[in-house]
Amino acid sequence: MTPAAIARFYTALEAANPQPRSELNYQSPYQLLVAVILSAQATDKSVNLATAALFRVAPAPASMLALGLAGLRRQIRTIGLFNAKARHIIASTRILIERHGGQVPAGRAALEELPGVGRKTANVVLNAAFGEPTIAVDTHIFRVANRTGLAPGRTPRAVEELLLAVTPARFRQNAHHWLLLHGRYVCKARRPECPRCAVRQWCGFGAKVTA
Repeated sequence: MTPAAIARFYTALEAANPQPRSELNYQSPYQLLVAVILSAQATDKSVNLATAALFRVAPAPASMLALGLAGLRRQIRTIGLFNAKARHIIASTRILIERHGGQVPAGRAALEELPGVGRKTANVVLNAAFGEPTIAVDTHIFRVANRTGLAPGRTPRAVEELLLAVTPARFRQNAHHWLLLHGRYVCKARRPECPRCAVRQWCGFGAKVTA
């Protein structure tokens, strides 16, 4: 995809959704961190259902530790891999209290030291909580970047690096949300809805759906 096409691609996504935001519900960087850890291999809808009750009783690090591992497990038992996720959240929360004054750090290295936090999770937190122009490549973004020809790559890291290189600066802050939502609702894995795609004319997908 040429630079001119890329600019028009993002302009069309911006026109369709001028102020995109995460579909996870949260009220603080800490709640965002917890929600993103829970979202691994789970839908945002299922996470929101669980955190609606969880954040009423444990909205901050201190109350999460007070809830404890067993209590957290009960709150998130409807989410896949809840045992491992509960361990990660409690361990990460303890580190936040002991090393960061109970605050979520705004640096990648410190975030990635937290149990259950990899590069993708760190990118989401840096972008949504701290306004960093990062792009967290999940399965939706990986598919859209490769299928359209926007930023083809064999690994999420390769796609991320190319997306950051080719995305014009003014679009980088929201690129993650635009691409994720486009992949989730339009450029779907099995049945892409090409007829209603806002960026169809710049897409390099050779098997576009016509009806």
